[in-house]
Amino acid sequence: MTKSELIHKLGQQFTDLSLRTVEKAVDIVFSDISQALVKGNRVELRGFGSFSVRYRERRLGRNPRTGEKVEVAGKNVPFFKTGKGLRERLNASKGK
Repeated sequence: MTKSELIHKLGQQFTDLSLRTVEKAVDIVFSDISQALVKGNRVELRGFGSFSVRYRERRLGRNPRTGEKVEVAGKNVPFFKTGKGLRERLNASKGK
């Protein structure tokens, strides 16, 4: 699902709101999640999952075109861990 599909779906569910209002709300939610991660905070959405930031150590990589070894600098990367509710929904049909 893309962001525009999410906005359209929410717009259909909340017919009393304009699509522009729904879009602003979605933008605010995504912006606040991003800002929290930039500050190093963890964001938890119960039943869905949590977002956090992890540090990936520097490592030796390879240029795929030339095969030459390249040092890749360490960096912070976003990390998502699924919540119990989401995991259960994803695996509900597999247990039957």
